[in-house]
Amino acid sequence: MTPARSLGDYLRDWRQKRRMSQLDLALEAEISQRHLSFIESGRSIPSRDMLLHLAERLGVPLRDRNPMLLAAGFAPLFSERSLDDPALKPARQAVDTLLKAHEPYPALAIDRHWTLIAANDAIAPLLAGIANRTLLDGPINVLRLSLHPDGLAPKIANLLEWRAHLLERLHRQISVTGDPILGELLKELSAYPVCCGRAEMSRNADYAGIAVPLELETEAGLLSLLSTTTVFGTPVDVTLSELAIESFFPANEQTATILMQIAKSASSQAL
Repeated sequence: MTPARSLGDYLRDWRQKRRMSQLDLALEAEISQRHLSFIESGRSIPSRDMLLHLAERLGVPLRDRNPMLLAAGFAPLFSERSLDDPALKPARQAVDTLLKAHEPYPALAIDRHWTLIAANDAIAPLLAGIANRTLLDGPINVLRLSLHPDGLAPKIANLLEWRAHLLERLHRQISVTGDPILGELLKELSAYPVCCGRAEMSRNADYAGIAVPLELETEAGLLSLLSTTTVFGTPVDVTLSELAIESFFPANEQTATILMQIAKSASSQAL
């Protein structure tokens, strides 16, 4: 494969994305500014270790480090496998274990584009009553499902606040990755109308302003959920580096009780 761009182009682009001058990056990487200037101009070819060191200091995603390696004349280092690949079996088992252990509270696994990879049994009851069932046809985009006026949006009591939270999170992700697909997704989601009169903000004061809850109306009652994100700590595979587990916890006793009741009902129906 012949790289379409030079290593210097990649370094400059990522340095500008991070709003770093040559001096800033040189100090961060503990090399001279002159050495970095020579690398960016093509007058000096760094070792593979030096290139990876610079990429680490710039926070370049693993996916984008392979083209940099190619541009410098090195073989790609980071593999990208399907989560169903036998080599990733331990990681898939870890994901499934985390999802199952989180029941009766909802949890799901997503990839870098917010495509649903896996979910536990507590997710399905929350999706009842969605008007546009095609949103549930695979692959399912979690953000599209959440904010589409025919998706979960009519059931979200604090839609304005939750929408702002998700869009800001997506914007930060784009700033970090520069992913054009996420950029298009942001444009699409931003154009969605706020449906069904959901113009009020949430009662976030109830949680002392510590987090933005998801307030979801269900047949069993109003759920107030706080979310956390879990990622693999030391991935060297592109797929694992981009995988995230979104776990939801009850923000109050009422929500915990409702989720327990939903789980018991589902369990009794399955028997």
